[in-house]
Amino acid sequence: MMGETVSLLRIAWRNLWRNRRRTFITITAVSLNTMILITTYSLMDGMLGQTVRNITQLVTGEAQLHAPGYLSDRSFYKTLSDPQAILQTLGERSVGPAAPRAYGYGLVSQGAKSGGALFWGVEPAMEERAFDLARHLGEGSFLGPSPQKALVLGKKLARSLNARVGSEIVVLVQAADGSLGNDLFTVAGILGSVGDGVDRNAAIMHLDDFRQLFVMPQGIHEIAVNTRDRIPLAELTAILSRLVPGAEVKTWHQLLPTISDMIQLSNASMSLFGAIFFIAAGLGVMNTMLMATYERAREFGLLKALGTSPWRIVWDVTVEAWLLACVSTSIGILSGLAASYALQEIGLDTSGLAGEMTIAGVVFDPVWRAALSLKAVAQPVFIMWGVCILAALYPAAMSARLDPVESMHQV
Repeated sequence: MMGETVSLLRIAWRNLWRNRRRTFITITAVSLNTMILITTYSLMDGMLGQTVRNITQLVTGEAQLHAPGYLSDRSFYKTLSDPQAILQTLGERSVGPAAPRAYGYGLVSQGAKSGGALFWGVEPAMEERAFDLARHLGEGSFLGPSPQKALVLGKKLARSLNARVGSEIVVLVQAADGSLGNDLFTVAGILGSVGDGVDRNAAIMHLDDFRQLFVMPQGIHEIAVNTRDRIPLAELTAILSRLVPGAEVKTWHQLLPTISDMIQLSNASMSLFGAIFFIAAGLGVMNTMLMATYERAREFGLLKALGTSPWRIVWDVTVEAWLLACVSTSIGILSGLAASYALQEIGLDTSGLAGEMTIAGVVFDPVWRAALSLKAVAQPVFIMWGVCILAALYPAAMSARLDPVESMHQV
């Protein structure tokens, strides 16, 4: 059996190179298509993966807990009661890390400049443990472990106020009891680009400073959970709903439906992009096999006259197409891996073309890097094999149906 297989492959290889120029052109075309698909899939995986990481690792997290109805109107008074008990329960079940947050609107001003801001009250230690936002600073440092009347501002908000690290900011808010809260804060740090909402409005302070400013003795508005992909989203949602039955649980897909839809659309677009290249490769292989079939009509006719079954002829032609696909995709894999690795390590710097980019309000790193994965390599290769084999079935069927007498008299 092994000897027959080796013999079949040897004959198929010899038949492929009867017309060297045509086979070389076909191999070049299929290998180029394979390389382009591997590189493009790796680039798209890198971009989408980077977008999801920016969403889940910087601010939003994989899931969030809110009081029922909070997200619909962002009412200051809709809070999660006893947040310490919730955080303790999540910690005991190894669901996290998690970070509590409180939100309130107000005004900030420096000199003649003023603007609206969304104040965040955070626990710095928990925020740093759960998210990368504390390390995503353009200037200065993040908040300290104790309340110091310090602020970390969004990039665009700081620019509109002409604020620098060390600047004194006057804060004016309406407190929970209806009174006016005002105080003087010092800018400790300025964030790098995170997203439109954070860049334009965010003013982050210690949770204790927030409670004092807004006269909010207890309760928080949000607990953001980030397991760093340890727990699948569906399972995480079920766990949070069970552990905190009175809270509203939302995954990042539900919190940011525009980006979720964009990712699904990108996957569909890549499927269409790949289909175009697969069809082009299939047509090239079909053309090669059709021409080879025409040139070998007398040979196939003689084989049939000697008693070779039509299925054996179909099998022989199909093996030739598969062997052609193997050679082509091997070259495509090597070149695709080389290109993808270079793009993964060096990346494409798009800052000169588009500057600072955001996708649906989420910052996008201008250095576009590929993300090599087994799927990005294996998927195009195996589909290309299937396409080449399917493309060879029509020429193979034509060969199997040839009339022996007519074929042997063909010139």
